[in-house]
Amino acid sequence: MDMGVQGFNTKTTIDPASTRSLATLVESLGYRSWWASEHVVLPSPRVDPSPADPTEPLLDPLVHLSYVAAVTSRLELGTGILILPQRNPLVLAKQAASLDVLSGGRFVLGVGAGYLEPELSAVGVPLADRGGRTDEYLDAMNALWHSPAPSFSGKYVSFSGVDAHPRPSGIRVVVGGHSAGALKRAVSRGHGWLGIGSPADIAGHLDRLRALSSTVERPASLGPLEINAIPLTSLDASLVRQYEDLGVSQLVINPPMIPGSVEEVLESNAGFIG
Repeated sequence: MDMGVQGFNTKTTIDPASTRSLATLVESLGYRSWWASEHVVLPSPRVDPSPADPTEPLLDPLVHLSYVAAVTSRLELGTGILILPQRNPLVLAKQAASLDVLSGGRFVLGVGAGYLEPELSAVGVPLADRGGRTDEYLDAMNALWHSPAPSFSGKYVSFSGVDAHPRPSGIRVVVGGHSAGALKRAVSRGHGWLGIGSPADIAGHLDRLRALSSTVERPASLGPLEINAIPLTSLDASLVRQYEDLGVSQLVINPPMIPGSVEEVLESNAGFIG
């Protein structure tokens, strides 16, 4: 089983020394990947379903991952997830390609459509069209990354007569989420899918993904859909086997941010790396 970590671009681990120490430890323990989450702004005062208090520190994932890239040599670096409709797709395509080049091809673009109306409204994106924007932005970025003469004409973004280099070496796109739109997006546009939950939860989502695969066209260039899962409880060998039996390729853990325990959790879970 491959293992990844997430959550270190927030709370008590955002300073340079902690990031450098944890990133080098994670890499030395054999973990495959390091993921960073995103919220540009959070509702203040906090309202449901906001995941955190508005005063909780959260570093921009691309800036954070650039730092991690500089202090590691092997770890895959993923956004888990970046809220795509809040970003200008051409600017993001340039940022992603730049990070991919500087990291030696280690960048993974994990995306989602977002769900916090106050956050989306603050950056000028209507909640109702976030799904359409996400799909269109992915298509526009792919045109800029891969077309010899990039152009795109859509409802939310259009361009022609422009180009952008350097091109990425092969950014992988991972789609996060459990909604019908997110699962369809994973099948039609993602190299991988990132879900959250117990083995039973993931099994249900995989059933839906399989059903969609018979009706949604998947480009051959994407290859098989890789399944990544974030467990909600601590792991033991039996639980890891349950995820593995479902076809999960990678578990991404979120260690508790309690001083003195993070390293212990990382070392303990490294025992499940196969």
